[in-house]
Amino acid sequence: MFTLIKYIHVASVILSVAGFFLRGMLVISASPLIEARWVKVLPHINDTILLIAALSLAAMSQQYPFVAGWVTAKVLGVIAYIILGSLALRTGTARPMRIACWLAALTVFGWIVSVALTRHPMGFLAVLA
Repeated sequence: MFTLIKYIHVASVILSVAGFFLRGMLVISASPLIEARWVKVLPHINDTILLIAALSLAAMSQQYPFVAGWVTAKVLGVIAYIILGSLALRTGTARPMRIACWLAALTVFGWIVSVALTRHPMGFLAVLA
């Protein structure tokens, strides 16, 4: 069961970042497609699946935030990713700020993946320390 949930989690992560990347491109290019209902609804469905899978994996592996350092780092990274992503996709924000937040969110996402792969709180930044 653990392996199945892990695959669901990884697939949801891939779909989530791919969707965020595409929505960012739509916002930057001022495409009217960004207003399509499915573009607004599908990410919420996928992110709900992603969250349920993540919580299930944490419970099954008994590795929790504020207990396992790398899990804490991932949770804090996800919070930063959500904030930056919200700023990147928000209407009314200046285009250069949207692009900067979009790129920063994608960078944070890469760091989150590196934390998951290395199981180290600094992820790929650990080589700098």
